[in-house]
Amino acid sequence: MVRTALRVLLSAALLACALPGRAADPVLMLLLSAAREVAFAAARKHLARPASPAPENIAYAGTAVEPAHLKRIIDEGFTYLSDAQRQEIFESLHATLLDPKNAAVRGPMIEYFAQKAIALRQARERLARLSQSEKELLAADFRKEIADLPEDEATRLADLLHRQLLPVPSDLNEMLLAALRGR
Repeated sequence: MVRTALRVLLSAALLACALPGRAADPVLMLLLSAAREVAFAAARKHLARPASPAPENIAYAGTAVEPAHLKRIIDEGFTYLSDAQRQEIFESLHATLLDPKNAAVRGPMIEYFAQKAIALRQARERLARLSQSEKELLAADFRKEIADLPEDEATRLADLLHRQLLPVPSDLNEMLLAALRGR
């Protein structure tokens, strides 16, 4: 669109040089008017386009942490969750960090979240390394601990285990779910 406007302006300038003085004024004015309309149309079209999303490589204000780094922390710390669930966590945390009301606590908030994500990943890895007999002992202890759990809390816990939202390996998750059912 801009290229067309430049061509029209160049043509108008060349035409103005080729025509006699009196004859050039109306033709030149017409061509300049057309060029102006083309330029305005191109500008309107450019302004009407939706704004592109914020670049991912800009750090949160007051920190050196970029959204891509935060996303990587979530992806590495919450491997047991689905991609959609991890994206939901990222979007929620991202919105919280962008909120101007949280400017004073943005850095500590990121640090706290990163520490918890790392600790969660390490705990999940330790649980995965347990032997089968250690997992069975853990499930037996779990059964004792939940024996007096109110029914509504047991239902919520069963739902979390069923949806695999707790940071435990799949086989241990099944053992805990079986212990909860057999209480």
